[in-house]
Amino acid sequence: MSLIRETGPLRLGHSLCENETPEAAAPPAALERKSAPQDVRDAFGEFMSSFEAFKEANDERLEEMERKLTADVVTREKVERINQALDRQKKMVEDMHLAAQRPELGGEGHGSQPLAAREHKSSWETYMRRGEAGTLRALEEKALSAQSDPDGGYLVPQETERVIDRVVAEISPIRAIAGIRQIGSSTYKKPFTVAGPQTGWVGESEARPETAAPSLAELEFPVMELYAMPAATGALLDDAAINIDQWLAEEVQSVFAEQEGAAFVSGDGVRKPRGFLSYEKVANGDWSWGKIGTVSTGAAGAFPASDPSDVLIDLVYALKSGYRAGAHFVMNRQTQAAIRKFKDADGNYIWQPGLAADQPPRLMNFPVAEAEHMPDIAPDATPIAFGDFRRGYLIVDRLGVRVLRDPYSAKPYILFYTTKRVGGGVQNFEAIKLLQLSA
Repeated sequence: MSLIRETGPLRLGHSLCENETPEAAAPPAALERKSAPQDVRDAFGEFMSSFEAFKEANDERLEEMERKLTADVVTREKVERINQALDRQKKMVEDMHLAAQRPELGGEGHGSQPLAAREHKSSWETYMRRGEAGTLRALEEKALSAQSDPDGGYLVPQETERVIDRVVAEISPIRAIAGIRQIGSSTYKKPFTVAGPQTGWVGESEARPETAAPSLAELEFPVMELYAMPAATGALLDDAAINIDQWLAEEVQSVFAEQEGAAFVSGDGVRKPRGFLSYEKVANGDWSWGKIGTVSTGAAGAFPASDPSDVLIDLVYALKSGYRAGAHFVMNRQTQAAIRKFKDADGNYIWQPGLAADQPPRLMNFPVAEAEHMPDIAPDATPIAFGDFRRGYLIVDRLGVRVLRDPYSAKPYILFYTTKRVGGGVQNFEAIKLLQLSA
């Protein structure tokens, strides 16, 4: 791979001409004059235009490799620059769509809320702004809420908790596709059948033999504490125009999503959820319960040189048919950039952008979840997962987000120690398969 000259972002929807150098294609002055898209529809249209430019440039690269056994340096750079621009445009479209979908807090009229909820919200805002906790403590004690004291913090209003959870789900790729359970205790226990009862066929008048009872085992999903500690000034809290609920949700949602995203992929289960990549991996032919099956590419640290998309077909059909209907591919941006260049036997690109701005891209007609904590392409790495994550991976949320106001540790700033309890792990080892870059 040749070095890529960094000349600024590619103009949206602009394809490089055959004799045009990367520097000439994107003059900085022209880029500065071009305004940002005004809405999601414009951004998505320009993303689709750039994808067409990418396909043209990559086809040119493949033709040169067929003619000369190697591609021209300028052509390779062109493909890589458009590929990188596609990633930037895709991220921009997703950010714009997320911002458009984000609900505003405090928009409901008081008349639509129960009296207890209004009292809790009013007392909580008084605690957040001025540190007065007497009324809030009394309300939580009346509701028999655990840890209703300054050492454990106080529950945020339900609408604030819903907004935090909703936005975290939208920007956390694994949470968006996994199964979710809400619990009120510290551990969720799920029984499963190791060996079912004996069965068989019998005639209408034949005696029915006694069958053995099923053999059961239990999976445990303990919840772990996840925290964030946003800081505010006294002036911000005194400003009545500042929506404290909105401020807190915006401060903690990205931190929670980042930490969850890493744990759900590769967490070791020690003071954090256990990620699906942390379980023992075996070749799919030797799979057994408690392990994750893998499909090898046949090339160490790479895809096969010829027909690389064939290994993805092998990965898809390593999964039982009952799980394929709800399956997703999971990979990071670097791996997706490599996959984007693959074609099938008929010369069609196997990666396709989503049909709308709020739809994920598709690979071989299955949706792709982009998780940045998935491994990069490397020897023996497992950069691609495929499976029905809603049935295969379980996220456990303990109800309640708590906030502890701390005006002493970082004066003159006021810290808000915000916690939620989350657990996770594989609940069905048949439902997830991995592609391993090994010989």
